[in-house]
Amino acid sequence: MELSAKKLAKMIDHTELKPIATEDRIRELCHEAVENEFGTVCVNSCCVEIALEELKDSDVEVCSVVGFPLGAMLTDAKAFETKSAVEKGATEIDMVMNLGMLKSGNLKGVEKDIAAVVKAAKSNTVKVILETGYLTEDEIVTACKTVKKAGAHFVKTSTGFGPRGASIEDVRIMQDTVGDALGIKAAGGIGTYEDAISMIDAGATRIGASRGIDIIKGAKK
Repeated sequence: MELSAKKLAKMIDHTELKPIATEDRIRELCHEAVENEFGTVCVNSCCVEIALEELKDSDVEVCSVVGFPLGAMLTDAKAFETKSAVEKGATEIDMVMNLGMLKSGNLKGVEKDIAAVVKAAKSNTVKVILETGYLTEDEIVTACKTVKKAGAHFVKTSTGFGPRGASIEDVRIMQDTVGDALGIKAAGGIGTYEDAISMIDAGATRIGASRGIDIIKGAKK
């Protein structure tokens, strides 16, 4: 598949999630997103207000991570963070699944955790990060089915802080499991146009990347 730089840019969540990201860096991220016409910026929840302020006259949306990067906090804490982020202006939420619950076989607990975030997000998009580097193929399938059952809108591969980023095989497994019922976000280690297209060919409908500018430069060659 080939995509124009403009179409590809709309599929990119331009991302800055480092714990040392300064307010100036978040503002710079937003300016980059406007200049390159990215779909969203993806930031930590404490940065949502800054991002919204910088993006108020643009079409770029604000995505906030929740329960990041471990996913092992109380469900009530995730729901509260989601509610707060949405109130501050986030229109998309990327939450981290509770992997310990998943690996314990407590699928009802995982579903409840996700559903609480979906409810707190109201009508806004919720993506669930599976952190596939920690999961077996069967666990990825189970995780995807649970995300769908809980009412979220996307499955997402990775935080970028786990053992590895996205792989083409991860995305294919996710696509085979959810089909067109959910969106698929590939994130972690995607830094070139070729990387992004490979993920899209495998089934990704959204790309999360801190190197979105490099990806778009590749698309323009």
